[in-house]
Amino acid sequence: MNSWDMIAIGAILLLGVPHGGLDGAVARRIGWPVGLLPWLGFHLAYIALAALVIGLWWLFPLSSLGVFLLISAFHFGASDIADSGSDWLPWIAHGGLICIAIPCLQPSQVEPIFAVLVGVENARVLMSGITLLFIPWIISCIGYFGYAFIRPQYRKTLISLLILLGLASTMPPLISFALYFCLWHSRGHMLRLWHSLTKSERTRSIREAAIYTIAAWVSVGIIYYYLQGSPTTLLVQLTFIGLAALTLPHMLLVDYADRKDQQREA
Repeated sequence: MNSWDMIAIGAILLLGVPHGGLDGAVARRIGWPVGLLPWLGFHLAYIALAALVIGLWWLFPLSSLGVFLLISAFHFGASDIADSGSDWLPWIAHGGLICIAIPCLQPSQVEPIFAVLVGVENARVLMSGITLLFIPWIISCIGYFGYAFIRPQYRKTLISLLILLGLASTMPPLISFALYFCLWHSRGHMLRLWHSLTKSERTRSIREAAIYTIAAWVSVGIIYYYLQGSPTTLLVQLTFIGLAALTLPHMLLVDYADRKDQQREA
């Protein structure tokens, strides 16, 4: 890993992770009760789900990384087209950008990262499986061109996908992922949620997001300090296993509970 990769990981931790700090606001918006006990219950459930992911990763690293990539594809795809719709073809095209396109376009750089997370042999198995998905994903992207012609609301998101795909094909994987995660995914999520909150809720949400973000940074720092091993290896593991742990509760809130609540209101 070079200095640019380290900067990319730093950006993911410092600029990307904070967007999950607004999950408390999402929970309240979908009807989570107000009060001390419900507040404790929400945080205990969130932490328990995150701890479950870490435990499963420890026991079943290959399956855990595979599932993480799958749910990340679901989550990223839904987020990328959230302002345009929820049709399955654009969803698949956008969902495959990070989890299929980057590994297939930059295999010599992605496989060592997977090896750090799940071991060398498991990384090879996973890369082989992802490679099989590349052609079907390309076909879905070709279909997306025609679909965007028929459904004009998807033309803007199609252009953004092409731009991001260009970055993924020309830049190192950690850098292209950091640019996507920080400047596209996290920014879009926070702006959509911010516009949906009342003025009184915004103040509380900012305070919560700041506290959660600092707590996450401190936790990473403490774990990094006490664990033994190569500094770069530990940083990659902490970053991506940590993201996996936070993605499950975050996705259940944003892509399941909140989406279901919006559909019910509609």
